[in-house]
Amino acid sequence: MECEFPSINANKQEIKEIFQSVKTIAVLGLSPDETKDSHRVAKYLQAAGYKIVPVYPKEETILGEKVYVSLADIPFAVDMVNIFRKPDALDAIADTCIARGDVKVFWAQKGIVNNAAAQKATDAGMRVVQNLCSMVEHRSL
Repeated sequence: MECEFPSINANKQEIKEIFQSVKTIAVLGLSPDETKDSHRVAKYLQAAGYKIVPVYPKEETILGEKVYVSLADIPFAVDMVNIFRKPDALDAIADTCIARGDVKVFWAQKGIVNNAAAQKATDAGMRVVQNLCSMVEHRSL
């Protein structure tokens, strides 16, 4: 697999606005394993006051929240998707976000870049962040 540099990415001011405006964050790939980055980041964001919605195929609850098998299964509005998946999964995730119609922010965590998916999300009106950790960015504010 070839690494990409993000050609589409929010700037620091946009990231600040994202954290001020979002309330509900679906975390795709949220592991129940407390040593995994996805778990630590989600726990931090939950403690910071955000509603965390775990998306993971094998658990019933993580961080005290009901787990959904897929983003499409969540029956209420989601402001942001925080993605801990491989870059090649982002195209389908962008399509699901677009189909939902309620996702405002498409955030691919540190080390995750897919410019084609980012372009799709941008074209659909979403703000896009790639290759940045949401916990690190939130703390820096």
